[in-house]
Amino acid sequence: MIVLGLDPGTASTGFGVVADEGSRLRALDAGVIRTRPEATLERRLADIHLAVGELIERHEVDAVALEELYFGANVRTAFAVGQARGVMLLAAGQRGVAARSYTPQQVKSAVCGSGRAGKDQVGRMVARLLGLGGVPTPDHAADALAVAVCDVNRAPLAAAIGAPSR
Repeated sequence: MIVLGLDPGTASTGFGVVADEGSRLRALDAGVIRTRPEATLERRLADIHLAVGELIERHEVDAVALEELYFGANVRTAFAVGQARGVMLLAAGQRGVAARSYTPQQVKSAVCGSGRAGKDQVGRMVARLLGLGGVPTPDHAADALAVAVCDVNRAPLAAAIGAPSR
């Protein structure tokens, strides 16, 4: 199974592609989709949609996993990130690929064993679980790999109990 993990944002979206090879997990790709700061929101969303679609096709992914929106103090940012999540879900849906969402706490718990783990701990555990030589950079890429690892670990259980994709 190959999972594309996404850490949504409009300025930069982290992505990480993880293959489940039975007894081990392997990172196939990771990085950041960056949009131009001077671009309009609709242009940024179109660029994100295109890039996510290309990643799905290039890696022939079986599932897309997204981090759910964290509602902090800035509602305007939350709406923009929600729109970015929407175009990511659209890219998956257009290609018939299942998409699942996980809260930041679920991701941290799946990777580190604690939903309160810090960013540095998540990065170190991602590197360890995927057999990488160091912590993936930038942070958005490490977070996206963590989302993919979370999905690989949780998807079989969700399928067994008949939980729907979100």
